[in-house]
Amino acid sequence: MLDTVSKPAHRRIAWQSVITVLGATVLIGAEVFGAAFAGGWALANLFGLGDLGEYALTGALLVLGVVVMVQFVRGGMAVEPFTTRG
Repeated sequence: MLDTVSKPAHRRIAWQSVITVLGATVLIGAEVFGAAFAGGWALANLFGLGDLGEYALTGALLVLGVVVMVQFVRGGMAVEPFTTRG
């Protein structure tokens, strides 16, 4: 009888790709979250929303920033795969 079960492929972590994507994530993340804090403050003051409005707007922009960062990391992983066969 033939063995139809294939052996699992051994994968190795490509550390250079991981470090590249994480380094870019830290850099872009600092800009995204800084813009979220500043934007929440500025827009709340512009529209006279008060403290509660500022917190709500900043929170909404931070959630949007998290979504942007998740998509950024996913895109980075597509370009720079974290694992290689070997």
